[in-house]
Amino acid sequence: MQTPSKKPESASMTHEEEEEMLHDISKLQDQVQQMSLSQKLTEAKINGVESKINGMESKIKGMEAKINGMEAKMDYFKIDLKTGMEYLKTDLKKDLTKGSKGNS
Repeated sequence: MQTPSKKPESASMTHEEEEEMLHDISKLQDQVQQMSLSQKLTEAKINGVESKINGMESKIKGMEAKINGMEAKMDYFKIDLKTGMEYLKTDLKKDLTKGSKGNS
């Protein structure tokens, strides 16, 4: 009668080795869960930062619109000021002309 030289692999594991393997598997599951939670937290932070960036971009666009409006008003006031200055010059010339004619 011959005895097998090797036991099948599934039967070759001792109870202690099986416990150790189950412990290792449990550790790996915990690590995977921690990584998953960490990834979700990172994604949430990224989404928060993206929201803040979008809000800042909106504020910047609003500020740009206000600046453009102010520039348009300044251009209008420049034109208005030039027109007023020209009117004053013309009016002053008329007054000077009248004054010099009246004194002669």
